[in-house]
Amino acid sequence: MRIHIQNLPGMMGDAVTMDDWVEAAARAGLVDGAHGVSLGQTHEDFSRAAPEMEALVVATSVTKTLFPAEVPRLKLMFCTSAGLDSVPFDALPPGVQVLNNRGTHGPKAGEYGIMALLMLANYVPLLVAQQRAGEWRRQSSTVLEGRHVTVVGLGSLGGAVAGHAARFGMHVTGARVTPAPHPDCARVVGAHQLDDVLPGTEFLVLATPLTDATRHILDRRRIGLLPPEAGVINIGRGGLVEQDALCDALDEGRLAGAVLDVFVPEPVPPGHRLWTTRNLIMTPHVSSDDRLAYNSRSLDIFIANLAAFSAGKALPNLFDRARGY
Repeated sequence: MRIHIQNLPGMMGDAVTMDDWVEAAARAGLVDGAHGVSLGQTHEDFSRAAPEMEALVVATSVTKTLFPAEVPRLKLMFCTSAGLDSVPFDALPPGVQVLNNRGTHGPKAGEYGIMALLMLANYVPLLVAQQRAGEWRRQSSTVLEGRHVTVVGLGSLGGAVAGHAARFGMHVTGARVTPAPHPDCARVVGAHQLDDVLPGTEFLVLATPLTDATRHILDRRRIGLLPPEAGVINIGRGGLVEQDALCDALDEGRLAGAVLDVFVPEPVPPGHRLWTTRNLIMTPHVSSDDRLAYNSRSLDIFIANLAAFSAGKALPNLFDRARGY
């Protein structure tokens, strides 16, 4: 198969290199010459490769700048993100199967999640605010063991956070579309039952994809259901939260703190209220990106899907546009 790997200046994440591909091919046991692989760094490189490419590996953030395009042989497009809400699906040629890199993010997201839980449990957002203000005020805290966390979304991100939380002895409630049991959750509820568990939630972790059903899943009304000592963590998408309502709750002391990695818009512009919201710690969309392993994990997943495609089997990472993940 003719595979083209496309990088562009300004894309999110590190460029995928030919060395990355060679190492991934070796891990998968691909024989030399099994596939023809080209690498592009510019729009001109993409245009030159377009007539022959059958599979495209590309950063999701630049797909809007590449399509529509004449790619008559394209069968597979592998995006190096899990959430593909920015992909211009209507501009793609008919029949192209779009894959995401679901499974890449779990290890890093899990560690970020437990870090954020520890930060909230130890009032780090408040202590940082006091440091900036030059205030010395002691704030006692307690351990995570025995405390209640609700994780919305139990895919690779949320599942990894749930696993770490369970190992810290927390009471973990999961929420997802289908309330099937999860090994690291004491209880799993359907998304329609979220209101029932929020009043007893000390920490809320949002780790679900952004879809029509999950947009503003944490809105002003649901923020009001959380106890005032609760903390919020978002590692999914900024659109999961009614952002101004969350900022209002933090500024007014109706929530104890928040650690957010995703926002609307991104990047957060200078002067936006997020920069000065009380007891909020912001990170610039880095919770799931392991700089030493992201590209290698992504290419391993792509090659596994490529093998399934060649064998006529179901594609593990085929993106379901109707579901949004």
